[in-house]
Amino acid sequence: MKFRCERDVLQEAFSSAGRAVATRVSLPVLSGVRLILSGDELRLTGSDLDLSIEVQIQVSGGQDGAAVLPAKLGSDIFRALEPGAVSISIEGDQAQIVAGRSVFSVRTLPVEDFPRLPDPPPGGVTIQVEELADALRQVIPSASHDDARPILTGVLLAAEAGGLRLVATDSYRLAVRDLPGTSVLHEGQSVLVPGRALGELARLLGGKGEVTLRLGERDASFETGTTRLSTRLIEGAYPPYRNLIPATLPNTLTVNRANILDALRRVRLLAKDATPVRLKLSAESFELIAITQDVGQASEEVEGSYEGGEMIVAFNPEFLIAGVESAGGETITLETIDTLKPALIRSTERADYLYLLMPVRVS
Repeated sequence: MKFRCERDVLQEAFSSAGRAVATRVSLPVLSGVRLILSGDELRLTGSDLDLSIEVQIQVSGGQDGAAVLPAKLGSDIFRALEPGAVSISIEGDQAQIVAGRSVFSVRTLPVEDFPRLPDPPPGGVTIQVEELADALRQVIPSASHDDARPILTGVLLAAEAGGLRLVATDSYRLAVRDLPGTSVLHEGQSVLVPGRALGELARLLGGKGEVTLRLGERDASFETGTTRLSTRLIEGAYPPYRNLIPATLPNTLTVNRANILDALRRVRLLAKDATPVRLKLSAESFELIAITQDVGQASEEVEGSYEGGEMIVAFNPEFLIAGVESAGGETITLETIDTLKPALIRSTERADYLYLLMPVRVS
């Protein structure tokens, strides 16, 4: 195999494919990125068997072939090279990388050991990149990172009222985002996509364009530009999340989103060691309070309107900030039942997103 390519193009493609490379290696070859050259088209693929990322780039091809380069070492080398053309030639198990006065000789991994990856499912639906990126930003943070409960590490994609609904929860919070008019599933159908895969997809998405989503029985693929991300679906029944969303919430705080975010970030400075932030709600005022024993306390009044009974309700500050940030819009509402039941955060300007947050019990 022989080809030439600009360093920046090669380094970006190699790093993108390398994001899917296995960190805990079951097969040594999975610690590498596979390169397949056909004419002037180079395909780079990284995989851990559950997640695969393939990137296609145009190069100046010299001799077709296939090889697997160590992912971390290759990425470090390409990043360290000076800008300009990079020449790569591979014979047997040796790859020579030349750029300017730099010459590297790297031992490759056996390409015949690289697993055959499944073809993308047939069909598909296109989604605007901006719309999908916004939905992923709102939903992914609420998925669990605890592998002991694999179901909760996924994001549920479900057919809902002629569109697509994304749902994620870690049992402390729940995020729901609707994409109206996006129909890739049959009515009542749903699939569970790993949150990690969607997190990598969010990093790959550019500013504009389209994403093609294809769903199979066990796999899903997302194609944008010259990049394709494929992932195995999670098997199992997702919790009945609709039962968690209260039908009526008698207490409603309406507040400017930027104002409460700024105040939360200030007060959080005194919320040490998982200390919650208290919200003191009354018709006369709305106050944020953080108290950490042996450290100190902070409080700040925030302008807003409140309808309901007086109460002090407390939340994990990180989760509360995440919900307020993701709601979007200029003004948000925080609706509660009491100090122990979930609170609902949503924008007053859009009905396609909601964020449910469990309060923290305080004395």
